[in-house]
Amino acid sequence: MPTSEVILTENIRGLGAEADIVKVKRGFARNFLLPQGKAYEVTPVTLRRINQLKAKRAEREGQERNAAEELMRRINKLNLQLTLETGTTGKAFGSISTRDLEEALKKELPNAEIDRHAIQLEKPIKETGLHEVPVKLYTDVTATLKVNVKSATEPAPAPEAEAAPAPEEGKKTVSKYAKKKS
Repeated sequence: MPTSEVILTENIRGLGAEADIVKVKRGFARNFLLPQGKAYEVTPVTLRRINQLKAKRAEREGQERNAAEELMRRINKLNLQLTLETGTTGKAFGSISTRDLEEALKKELPNAEIDRHAIQLEKPIKETGLHEVPVKLYTDVTATLKVNVKSATEPAPAPEAEAAPAPEEGKKTVSKYAKKKS
């Protein structure tokens, strides 16, 4: 397949970041990247312009990193309280997933943009108690979210065996379901 080299002007997921020189198929460059202004062809003029793009990229990455560190501090201070439906024995009927955590975070931090894929939950939470969940905000910025999971219905204490009064001597105890002799 014929390829061409282009200089990216913005981040393109799965391809690269701004100021990266990448090889792509000619049709992709000709039909999508170049007309949309997402890339420039590699020429001596555009190679001189790459320094401007690198400076712009460094500035943007610095701002994103600072924002991620600020968000990390806010998340580390949080202690989310979530409830989980459980039966009388304490067994969970459901679980808490990344989507539930994302919704809870949006309620606690309404201005924060947190993608549910950033929440690194190995498996859904199915137990009550305190859980620590890592949240990857940037390449090397990871926050720890504390989640306290409580039961929606507190399990009832085990019923204690009540001592039934002993039948008096000389009296017969008859069940109300016992058949009468005729």
